[in-house]
Amino acid sequence: MEISKSAARAAQDVRVMVGRLRRRLREVYDASELTPSQTSVMSRLDRYGPASASDLAAAERVRPQSVAATLAALEERKLIVRRPDPDDGRRQLISLSRAGREFLDDRRRVGEEWLARAFQDGFTEAERRTVIEAMALLDRLEQA
Repeated sequence: MEISKSAARAAQDVRVMVGRLRRRLREVYDASELTPSQTSVMSRLDRYGPASASDLAAAERVRPQSVAATLAALEERKLIVRRPDPDDGRRQLISLSRAGREFLDDRRRVGEEWLARAFQDGFTEAERRTVIEAMALLDRLEQA
């Protein structure tokens, strides 16, 4: 089956816009505080819960040594905690610490406040409803 021009255009437009928005949100909440790898690991722990270092390395598609360095930096900042795996005493499970959860919550709040102000100041009510409808479609896309 050949891909239609509109499907190809939609794919390109979404890819470009998601990248731009991600960069802009990083600027808004000062992403210099964490590396992209550190942010990704924290977001994964927040979304999926505790995991071993090897599970995180596999999920992030990086070498175990890379995830070990990322975890060491996060642990130094007290953003994660390690606990023995109750099913396998040789392994440790990593999860967000209270400080890590607060850090993520604060970053999200700052980003959402920036977005809300931008929508309030630069878009009409009808345009905001269109964005909400488009987000439902993009959610469906993510599930595909």
